[in-house]
Amino acid sequence: MSDRIRVIQYGLGPIGCAVARDVTTRKGLELVGGVDIDPTKTGRDVGEVIGLGHNLGFAVDKELATVLARTEAEVALHTTNSYFDQFKDQVTEILEAGLDIVSTAEELCFPWLAHPTEAAEVDALAKRLDRTILGTGVNPGFLMDTLPLSLTAICQQVERIDVLRIINASTRRGPFQAKIGSGMDVDAFKAKMAAGRMGHVGLPESMGMVFDTLGRKLSRYEAAVEPVVADRLVKTDHCEVQPGQVRGLKQVARAYAGEDEFMTLTFIAALDEKDEGDTIKIAGKPDLEVKLAGTNGDIATVAIAVNAVRRVKQAASGLVTMRDLPIVTVLQ
Repeated sequence: MSDRIRVIQYGLGPIGCAVARDVTTRKGLELVGGVDIDPTKTGRDVGEVIGLGHNLGFAVDKELATVLARTEAEVALHTTNSYFDQFKDQVTEILEAGLDIVSTAEELCFPWLAHPTEAAEVDALAKRLDRTILGTGVNPGFLMDTLPLSLTAICQQVERIDVLRIINASTRRGPFQAKIGSGMDVDAFKAKMAAGRMGHVGLPESMGMVFDTLGRKLSRYEAAVEPVVADRLVKTDHCEVQPGQVRGLKQVARAYAGEDEFMTLTFIAALDEKDEGDTIKIAGKPDLEVKLAGTNGDIATVAIAVNAVRRVKQAASGLVTMRDLPIVTVLQ
């Protein structure tokens, strides 16, 4: 087998295609297959589907088994769904096929708080098969959990953590703009949010990772979402928002240790949103404030998934998180 890690891209939506393109630029990785159920993609050359500009000599397959009948692989980069009930069968299939997994599924990043039973099942399967599975991404996976945790290394005391993420969604892909409700009426937005499966996924996972790692007992978790409404016409390449319609959302999650609020996560994503950036504040000894500018969510998600491949290959078997790995750095 080649010295390079042989990778299959499982899921060829916008993020999956971007991940696959990035893999082809990395010296230590080799893209050997692509899996997607979309009939407009299956049978076409993977290079064409991912927008590489040239063919790679193998087609997108509907089934993972078809890829593995043609070629050997070591790792699957999994980029399909956010929710456990939608991706559990997929990651089970990949593990049983003998592959390690790096997934961008948000609910996999630290699932023991919201999905303890499913997490235990996936962990047990991975350990039985001596495989490793990681959930990661820019958020959850980094900005609201791994990075704040790393910053506490230079603190003697931590009394409170606040993270604010502001995204100008006009620069993001169409599915993301739809996911935050862009172009919806306010009443329709509220109804869809109440029904679930819309908005940002991952705040409970970030909270769980921070509390568990710092040895804090989470006594209460609260979350609220409100629409960000346009006061003028907003147009992007993917949608048009009239005044009075939704151009995005604001999500706030609060977690308590005992009676005291210990962590607040605020996520704002809206079209034409100003002051884009990320701010981490830690109250303690000393007080810290760290600001980031330029964090493109799509680029960052692609990068952290691809950069994590080698760490996952080196990790112990089971369901692991970003806190369990050595520092993930750029892999060139």
